[in-house]
Amino acid sequence: MIRFDAVSKLYPDGTKAVDSLDLVAPTGQITVFVGPSGCGKTTSLRMINRMVELTSGRIFIDDRDASTVPATELRRGIGYVIQHAGLLPHRTIVDNVATVPLLMGQNRRQARKRAMELMELVGLAPALARRYPAQLSGGQQQRVGVARALAGDPPVMLMDEPFSAVDPVVRAQLQQEFLRLQGELAKTIVFVTHDIDEAIKLGDQVAVMRPGGSLAQLATPAELLARPHDAFVSGFVGRDRGYRALGFAPAGRVPLADEPAVRVGASVAEAREAAQGGWVLVVDDVNAPVGWLHVDRKDADSNADVLIGDVNLGGTFAREDGTMRELLDSALSSPCGRGVVVGSDGAVLGSVRVGQVVGLIEDLAGSAAMAPAVGPTGG
Repeated sequence: MIRFDAVSKLYPDGTKAVDSLDLVAPTGQITVFVGPSGCGKTTSLRMINRMVELTSGRIFIDDRDASTVPATELRRGIGYVIQHAGLLPHRTIVDNVATVPLLMGQNRRQARKRAMELMELVGLAPALARRYPAQLSGGQQQRVGVARALAGDPPVMLMDEPFSAVDPVVRAQLQQEFLRLQGELAKTIVFVTHDIDEAIKLGDQVAVMRPGGSLAQLATPAELLARPHDAFVSGFVGRDRGYRALGFAPAGRVPLADEPAVRVGASVAEAREAAQGGWVLVVDDVNAPVGWLHVDRKDADSNADVLIGDVNLGGTFAREDGTMRELLDSALSSPCGRGVVVGSDGAVLGSVRVGQVVGLIEDLAGSAAMAPAVGPTGG
């Protein structure tokens, strides 16, 4: 657990970066600091490992006052991930990851063995171990940064906008990998981002900071979306927060319609026979959805095969145990208005239409799933 007790940071020029911050980051959970530029997010995070020294107040880590611990000792027990990974350019990937175990007294062989284990954990191929940071993509470098932060098996991790320097596709992949790792490791994590969508996706609780370094609201993502504390929080979270809140409403037992499908390689004649409204779902050999085929736009001979290049790859697919937001997005993004729902194995279970999903959302409006209790707030 990390506890901020009336913490402030005042610089010599009179700038107040953080103003009387009271906050608890629970053990084993992700606490996300989010807010506009200059609101004290990164300063708050860096005061935890004393990269920035606080002016007043105290920070406790598991009931131990951080100011009483030598800075080097404190930092060795805290993982730290920053933008652009901050890797040592003259060291190989395996040696970058092995840095902390070596500092903690492990011999080179033990440290490198631990580094290889962590590379596998974060999804890096062993073949990358002997490469240098400049030879890796941005997403791979960030994975190395996470592996290095985990190398000392710290109970606490600080992450300062670690995914902001990569493209949206890689960023989404890193976020999913991060949540998978946290599900396995259950670290106490403080995460800084300027992106409210990232905060809502990753945080067990979200601390919205206002200009001047004060806490505007501390709440779970669902609470934050349903009950913003004031006009500032409401404006920062965004006007589409109702749609975002659907991400916390389970889809439940949705009645699914049978969705005829053809496999990649089927004949166009088969596709036309199975189509509804000119569209047919195309699946692979394990019945996982590939995309949609518009048979009326297919001019090839009816005996020709359906190829991947013929398929409309637009549209998302909702999981049976997913959220109402996923279900609505699947229906809205489908070129034919039929949202595909898949099981835990990725195989098609059936489909739903936009109107059907909207009806389910109307039934949820005002229920506990869409209007959770108000959480703790800060002024």
